[in-house]
Amino acid sequence: MLNKLIRIAVRYGLIGGVIAFVLVVVMFYLGRHPLTVSPYLDFRLLLFGIFVFFALKEFRDYDQDGVLYFAQAMLGGFIVIFTLTLLASLLIWIFGTIEKDFVTQYIDQVTVYVKGFSQEDIDTLGKEIYDRNLAALPSTNITTLAFTYFIHGLVLGFFVNILLSVIVRRQPKIK
Repeated sequence: MLNKLIRIAVRYGLIGGVIAFVLVVVMFYLGRHPLTVSPYLDFRLLLFGIFVFFALKEFRDYDQDGVLYFAQAMLGGFIVIFTLTLLASLLIWIFGTIEKDFVTQYIDQVTVYVKGFSQEDIDTLGKEIYDRNLAALPSTNITTLAFTYFIHGLVLGFFVNILLSVIVRRQPKIK
């Protein structure tokens, strides 16, 4: 059964990874760099929710006779999220290597955002940290962006996975 869970989770993760990449490209060409979106507004939250839910539901209903343990749900959800995030990050890396404006626009948009900080925000953050981060922006490359996308995806997905694992799990009925 573990093999079946892995196959289902990888399939949903691959489909979700392609969709996530397409959304990144669409947002980029619409003028809003997708990697500058706040984490709580990130479209991946919705993608994780949809793909984890349906992968776990399929495994539970068609392969487990309606039973799904929390550990199975966590494993299946993690595989979906890992696969989705890894594929999207890899495709973003390839896209950013081909489309040179991807990194340039990111640097430009983040620079404008950071320079718009108020003096109070800079004091809260710390002048040295602010200056160091602003100075490091021009050296950003596509590998850094793809890796950051991957790590942020895993962190966001972790919380979605816990929530959905609790919701979708179903214990066997005691007779």
